[in-house]
Amino acid sequence: MSLDARLMAAALALSARGRARTVPNPNVGCILVRDGKVIGRGWTQAGGRPHAEAMALEQAGELAKGATAYVTLEPCAHQSARGPCCTDLLIASGVSRVVAALTDPDPRTSGQGFARLRAAGIAVDLLTSAAAAARDSLAGWLMRLEHQRPFVTLKLATSLDGCIARENGESHWITGEAARRHVHVERARHDAILVGRGTFDADAPRLDVRLEGLEDRAPQRILLSHKPAPTGWTGITSPAAIADLPDVQYLMVEGGAEAAAAFLKVGLVDRLVLYRAPILIGRGKACLGDIGLTSLADAHGQWRQIDKRTLGIDTLDVYQRAQ
Repeated sequence: MSLDARLMAAALALSARGRARTVPNPNVGCILVRDGKVIGRGWTQAGGRPHAEAMALEQAGELAKGATAYVTLEPCAHQSARGPCCTDLLIASGVSRVVAALTDPDPRTSGQGFARLRAAGIAVDLLTSAAAAARDSLAGWLMRLEHQRPFVTLKLATSLDGCIARENGESHWITGEAARRHVHVERARHDAILVGRGTFDADAPRLDVRLEGLEDRAPQRILLSHKPAPTGWTGITSPAAIADLPDVQYLMVEGGAEAAAAFLKVGLVDRLVLYRAPILIGRGKACLGDIGLTSLADAHGQWRQIDKRTLGIDTLDVYQRAQ
């Protein structure tokens, strides 16, 4: 891996710190390097300001002159009442080179940030080898920009035979503690979590984040139901209505079987997070209802595995929708 690739990978790791915190802005990462040393690091802060570049430049101070900036997205070039654009900040700082992973598809900036940097005498390189990773890191923001809806993750916790509960509804706990803690990490990486009316009535879920240091990352709670939503919940009546949810780039669907099936049926699941416990239930509640499959052939080629790991006694498999 080249030095540029290694430093961009570090910038992408920083960008993950802002995931589900930066609405309405993208979660960007930035690293400033001079004479082989990192002199500034930044990631988009909660609420979208300051931007990653502004944070890194503030850390670097006068050392930024002559430095190389590694940014996961083309620096913004449009004016905003919330603060200066990052292109102007980079030019004023005196950096000599900018390496970006992705061109900003927002028409207010797209290509203009690079053009202005080059016009100011700053070398600009687009690291195309990092483009796919950058798109993954910005999945929620890009989905909002390009398809006007959140990026949707479906989480399922099942037995080996695909059940989410015994026939009588007993479901606590199918998976072990390590897997349950990982679910809370996933919650912290989403702006909102959705459950169906059946899960709401049966489990009275809190849907908060119960990990030390991450308690303030509790997501919005969404209820899929034709009945009114209770206080503290936002109600929607169909999966398509997620497009109207304010300030949501990342949505996780947690339950139950009918809600999960409803999203799959209309093609509104982008990522699958499957926790599998080493138990057999037999006659129990299936993890999914009807997803509209008319032919087994249609089920193939829909998903690609992007992660697999062991969590205590359980197995985690993560899939992303095939493009």
